[in-house]
Amino acid sequence: MPDSPDDNSQDLISGGHLVAKALKAEGVDVIYTLCGGHIIDIYDGCADEGIEVVDVRHEQVAAHAADGYARLTGRPGCAVVTAGPGTTDAVTGVANAFRAESPMLLIGGQGAHSQHKMGSLQDLPHVDMMTPITKFAASVPHTARAADMVSMAFRECFHGAPGPSFLEIPRDVLDAKVPRADARLPAPGHYRASTRAAGDPEAVEQLADLLVRAERPAILLGSQTWTCRATDAAAELVRTLNVPAYMNGAGRGTLPPGDPHHFQLSRRYAFNKADLIIIVGTPFDFRMGYGKRLSADATVVQIDLDYRTVGKNRDIDLGIVGSADLVLAAVTQAASGRLNGGSDKRAAWLEELRTAEHAAAEKRLPQLRSDASPIHPYRLVSEINDFLTEDSIYIGDGGDIVTFSGQVVQPRSPGHWMDPGPLGTLGVGVPFVLAAKQARPDKEVVTLFGDGAFSLTGWDFETLVRYDLPFVGIVGNNSSMNQIRYGQKAKYGEERERLGNTLGDVPYDEFARMLGGHGEEVREPGQIRPALERARESGKPSLVNVWIDPDAYAPGTMNQTMYK
Repeated sequence: MPDSPDDNSQDLISGGHLVAKALKAEGVDVIYTLCGGHIIDIYDGCADEGIEVVDVRHEQVAAHAADGYARLTGRPGCAVVTAGPGTTDAVTGVANAFRAESPMLLIGGQGAHSQHKMGSLQDLPHVDMMTPITKFAASVPHTARAADMVSMAFRECFHGAPGPSFLEIPRDVLDAKVPRADARLPAPGHYRASTRAAGDPEAVEQLADLLVRAERPAILLGSQTWTCRATDAAAELVRTLNVPAYMNGAGRGTLPPGDPHHFQLSRRYAFNKADLIIIVGTPFDFRMGYGKRLSADATVVQIDLDYRTVGKNRDIDLGIVGSADLVLAAVTQAASGRLNGGSDKRAAWLEELRTAEHAAAEKRLPQLRSDASPIHPYRLVSEINDFLTEDSIYIGDGGDIVTFSGQVVQPRSPGHWMDPGPLGTLGVGVPFVLAAKQARPDKEVVTLFGDGAFSLTGWDFETLVRYDLPFVGIVGNNSSMNQIRYGQKAKYGEERERLGNTLGDVPYDEFARMLGGHGEEVREPGQIRPALERARESGKPSLVNVWIDPDAYAPGTMNQTMYK
């Protein structure tokens, strides 16, 4: 049992206030939460420490917002939820952060120690449930340990590839007060070490040699390029050594559109023809065909924060475990003085890829400019791409419609692309908007939702209105879960293609207006850009409800391995 001294002459502090001090020491300036009786002492501590308490309508939203906040700031996000259903509601957000390598802390309430195993309100084995989807999960045993264990959880968030941690705090531990002298309260900047590793120097030299000799190299800059804030190092490498670059996940935007080393549509061609392929911060998972989409004849190099990812699902020729910013900078330095880094002989290779890029662009141009009604999804995402500015953070939340956008939408700056990541979680859009507008209030946020995805967490549109967080939202509305519908049609035939995947014709523009935001309906292609402009100028959270062709499917949907 925690100590609960009655001597008011002592300098006492509660568990909730110790938690808030530990959050402040880590640089946390906002927590996302849905209230519950188990956790309110944390709110009281946050009020004293100047930490904003943002209350949402569903705990999944709180967890996703903490994930999004971490991605944008590089600092850990934090969500605080009550026990039992409060914690289980947050599981999806934590799992998404786990697969996306996003550092966040979920704090969950728990019944009092004195009622352990008695059937207290909302009692569940939270730690057992959270252990498989976190880097660290524990229960705080004593009030004096509250701050110490918060700091311990943050340490684990940043060990190797980042990820989430979970702490359960029983109600009597949180509410009790202990003498400050008895509490372990780690000082800011003194309880965890830098985890940035520069990689094995010999391996760095090997990669430099491979780059100098390569005639047809290609590099894929994945999400860890942004996680490690390796934008400058990546850009310097590809420009100095004349290497074509492809980007995925949060790595999008590392190079701006129009950069001579920025490629998007010719990746399969490049990976079939390249003699050297460098994969940075991306696992050989389903997005990479488990490594089978790389030429068997190419020399393959993988750079990653996590040694467990390197060489998983596909053999490699060289693996380097380290932080992408340090590794790429070291490789550039090692290679640049050797025969001009081999860059001169690669001009023809870049021209070959540019030709393939133009051919792919020309092939889909009619759909990008289509005047058909219902609106072709390619036309919608093309209009969105043209609408973006240098300061627009783009968020994609959906299945088929976001697959379309991945081929067309190009963020103008690093850190300006957000999607759920490899867990493929629908419903991240509204919470990511919440995080983005709080983390980067200077930025415009443009979000594309599938109608099914928006439905999962859309009620927190009201939270955006309540906190006055304007954004431009677009719903690609085909009244279907179309990514699944395609697979059912292909596998079972047209008579069963709509089994369990058809939604109502919901006017999401009316939903937005009902909650105090801006809403418009679009049925013709020529109406898209004016509607987006009016949403931007409204200064409100907005939804532009665009009715799109339900019988158009993204190439990525049709090529999914789950349907093969």
